Parts: sequence; C-alpha cells; structure tokens
Amino acid sequence: MTNNGIDASQRTAARIAGIAFVFGIAIVVFGEFWVSAGLIVPGNAAETARNLLAHESRFRVNIACNLLYVADLQVLAAALYVILKPVNSGLALAATLCRLVFATMWLLTALNMLAALGLLGDAPYLHVIETERLQALARARIRESFNAYYVGLPFFALASTFCSWLWLKSRYIPRSLAAFGVAASAWCVFCAFVFIVFPDFNKTVNDWWFDSPMALFELATGLWLLIGGLGHAGPVAVASERVA
Repeated sequence: MTNNGIDASQRTAARIAGIAFVFGIAIVVFGEFWVSAGLIVPGNAAETARNLLAHESRFRVNIACNLLYVADLQVLAAALYVILKPVNSGLALAATLCRLVFATMWLLTALNMLAALGLLGDAPYLHVIETERLQALARARIRESFNAYYVGLPFFALASTFCSWLWLKSRYIPRSLAAFGVAASAWCVFCAFVFIVFPDFNKTVNDWWFDSPMALFELATGLWLLIGGLGHAGPVAVASERVA
C-alpha cells in the first residue's frame, strides 16, 4: 500500500480499466456504426436479407466485434472491482455482477445475429419454408438483438451508477467527473426502465439520449485513467486502510 492509500494492484487495474473503457467503446462504434452500417433496413425484411447475404463477411465481422466486446466487459468488470473494492466491497461486487449481466445480453445478441444468418442459409431443412417467411424470421431475430440490448441496459446503467458513486467517494478521479457519472448513469437507469414499461417513451426522449451521456462519462474516465491514473485516495479509502 502506498502512502496515499492506493496499492500497486489498484494502479495496474486502473491502467487495464482505462484500456478496456476506451477499447470497448471503440469496438462497439466500429462494429455497429461502420462495419454493419446500412445492412439493416428498418421495416424491410427482404432488403435486409439481401444485404446480409451480399455482405455476409461484414455482418460476421460485426458478430466478432460483439464477442470482443463481451470479453472486454469481463476484463473491465474485474479491473473495476480491484480498484473500487477498498471503498465499498458490497457495491463493487454489485457493480461487477450487473456489468456481467449486461455482457450476457451482448452474447445473446451475437447468437441472434448468427441465427439470422442461419435462417437465410441453404440448409435442406429450410427448403420447406417460404423465402419471405424465412426473411421475416431472420429480421425478427435481428430485432431480438435490439431487445437484448435494452433488457441489459438497466444493468449496465446500474453498474455505472454504483461505480460512479464509488469514484465520487474515493476521489480516485476528479469529483466533478464522478458526479457527472452519477447523474448520467442514474438518468440511464430511469430511461431504461421507463422504456421497458412504455415502449413509446423514445418518441418523447430520443433513445440516443438514454445512454450517450453515460457513454461519454465512461470514455472520459477511461482516458483519465490512462493519462492521469488514480488520484489520491479520499477519506473513505484512507479510513479503510487504517482499520485494516
């Protein structure tokens, strides 16, 4: 333990978390908004099917990006637990579990995308089903990926809320950044639950505003951890060290 209450394992975990924060956002943006851009046509199952068959490799790269993101979330969850456990082990564990639930939803997203490709394949047992119906079923499986994300989003937001509160108490990052994280993450928790109950909520609040502030917070935190590292431990962490 160093003289400011932060040990070597926490500093190492902070560097790992910083990389994981930045890499995770980068891989999602790359996969969802560049690799698969234009492949999914809203309201048109036939056109979507044609796009997927014509650009199957691109679609599979996006699936691989999803799997990389799942691995990244696991690394990030472990690193954040190591950093924040001295502040409050219970909340740190709760945040870890919530983030792993979110990772599971991304895994289901990858499975749904693979299932959609399977429905558009040339397996003999598919020949008994009309092409239009297969296209509709494939589009429905892709829609399930959307649903999986929004089922997982409350858990992601809860994980970020717990971590933000621990960042605020520990003073490992600037308190203004941590306070923004608490507000942005709590807002996302609210939006995610309201959207599940009232699916037209995104007509009132655009769904980009559900999680974008939280994503900006996590990106800023990742960059801070990479550039500045952990700051001085706050009163809570120091007190924990004295008790130990």
